[in-house]
Amino acid sequence: MRIQKILNNNAIISKDSSYQEIIVMGKGIAYGKKTGDVIDPSRIYKTFVLNHEAQNKMVQMLQKIPIEYLELCELIVSRANNILDKPLSDDIYISLTDHIYMAVQRYKKGLRLKNKLLWEIQHFYAKEYKIAHEALNSIESMFQIHMDEDEAGFIAIHIVTAEHGDKVDDVYELTRLIQDIMNIVKYYFKIELDERSLYYQRFVTHLKFFSYRVLSYKNRKENALLKNDLLEIIKEKYVNPYLCALKIKSFVEQRYEYILDDEEILYLLIHISQVIQFSKEECSK
Repeated sequence: MRIQKILNNNAIISKDSSYQEIIVMGKGIAYGKKTGDVIDPSRIYKTFVLNHEAQNKMVQMLQKIPIEYLELCELIVSRANNILDKPLSDDIYISLTDHIYMAVQRYKKGLRLKNKLLWEIQHFYAKEYKIAHEALNSIESMFQIHMDEDEAGFIAIHIVTAEHGDKVDDVYELTRLIQDIMNIVKYYFKIELDERSLYYQRFVTHLKFFSYRVLSYKNRKENALLKNDLLEIIKEKYVNPYLCALKIKSFVEQRYEYILDDEEILYLLIHISQVIQFSKEECSK
């Protein structure tokens, strides 16, 4: 592998065995080198195969951000990949490295941002938030800067984004939709949901997938007439959960122009019934 272009002492552009252009990272990998020189394999710790747009962003980032920030990002991603169900997209090396660098610069100037969705992030993305909170310890150890929980929430969103291949703004919208639905349930039944219960976690998981569908297929109307015979039976037994599900249906249709079919209403009804029943039992103890 030979150097095609030197980005800095720790990063170069080269080509892999398939002659695909890649970015190669390693401490001092380009020190004292010039274009055309052979790379020392023992100095390589990370390679990136990126599309043209992402590669341009990475090149720009590497020219202004010290390698320590990318190494920190690598550590966070490694932890995440060991804990989460799916590997993170390589795009996170750009977005998260840049975010942490800018956050450190902000903190040095005494500028701190409030995360308005911190509670939702902590509860809806518990695994990702835990990884992000541990990252704060690494940041403090490496840069001697103590960051608060709001920053852990921002880092968690980057992890969620890389996990599902979304944009950061999409994840925020998804989180708001989940919270809006949770509020409809809580206000309808006038009860606080037991967030420690398995039923609550299952409901959150269901709402994540449901919200992805809503946000991915806005203005969907073609499946609105799909019927489910089981719904006709169950709604007679679980009247209030069914009426609550209809409130959610109305909210989603008005806000997102997404028409729920009977099967989606049925699944909402079942999850609402279970989480409410468990929460009531806990309150009565």
